[in-house]
Amino acid sequence: MNAAHLQFLASPDWAKWLEAELLPWLVSLELGDDLLEVGPGPGLTTDLLRQHAARVTAVELDDDLAAALTARMAGTNVDVVHGDATASGLPSDRFSAAACFAMLHHIPSAALQDRVFAEMHRVLRPNGIFVGTDSVDSDAIRDFHVDDVFVPLPPDQLAARLEAVGFRDVDVHVGDFELRFCATKPVAR
Repeated sequence: MNAAHLQFLASPDWAKWLEAELLPWLVSLELGDDLLEVGPGPGLTTDLLRQHAARVTAVELDDDLAAALTARMAGTNVDVVHGDATASGLPSDRFSAAACFAMLHHIPSAALQDRVFAEMHRVLRPNGIFVGTDSVDSDAIRDFHVDDVFVPLPPDQLAARLEAVGFRDVDVHVGDFELRFCATKPVAR
């Protein structure tokens, strides 16, 4: 992630936006008691999630971000795992919900994004939900990602990609600069 992007994701402006725009949507969902967040970066989204669940596990790939978040979350209800969301090593069928916010476009290929989707499906309990947001492709968003990985999710393909790994009841909403999605891991028959 480039320095400007990382600085923005740790800023008071981003925190205010999350509080005003993301939090109302999150509290309208049934996230349950044991949440998984992948790609928390500086952890401002983790701050919101930990207020609404008994336990949060945050998986962060970046060495420095994982170390800083581990130190900041010490003594809280958050366990930080320095790891890869495509192969987390976490137990199957554990989490009531999994979440990722504005990070999927930082995964360098659609195939790796699909591996994250499959991993989220594996670690969720039956009836668990996978929720997330990501950037919609635009010139302004691309400009913000100069010298950075930017592989946007085509909104018209997202539901099919989530269904391909086993999710059902997929709901995708596309706004001017962001998409939001929610999908459910069905109960095995």
